[in-house]
Amino acid sequence: MTVGVCALLAVISGARPELVVWLLLAPVCVLLAVVDASVHRLPDVLTLPLAAGACVLLGGASLFPGAGGSWASALLGLLVLGGCFFVLFLFSGGSGLGDVKLALGLGAVLGWYGWLILLIGVFAGFLFGALYGIGLVMAGRAGRRSRFAFGPFLLAGALAGVLLGSSTS
Repeated sequence: MTVGVCALLAVISGARPELVVWLLLAPVCVLLAVVDASVHRLPDVLTLPLAAGACVLLGGASLFPGAGGSWASALLGLLVLGGCFFVLFLFSGGSGLGDVKLALGLGAVLGWYGWLILLIGVFAGFLFGALYGIGLVMAGRAGRRSRFAFGPFLLAGALAGVLLGSSTS
């Protein structure tokens, strides 16, 4: 799965400085998706280095000519998406702190390409999760109050956003 994600990122992104960042972060993201799907947990040992690594690596990528994004918007994306998920955690009860910590890294990654890509990536994650949940309910495998791991859908949405951002910038 990781090889497929990396190949897709390489083909769509092309030879840009941020491609190195995507190729370094992709294995961690795939591992997070597998762990969350298996045990319904997003461990700090993966989510926090993802956020820090995204910031440091994107900062480095921004120093090279031909970078397709902005380090400043990546940092703002981290703060805004992390803050929004923290508010969701406080008031909804539907997301956990692991989702909040994951949102920090994904905010930086999606924010790199700007606000529109950040919104599209987050919306795609929620859409993928909603479609999965609806499918479970329609199949009779879950009820309206059933819970499932949301991290894999957030990560899939982020991948969609990065692919879109890479292809349009």
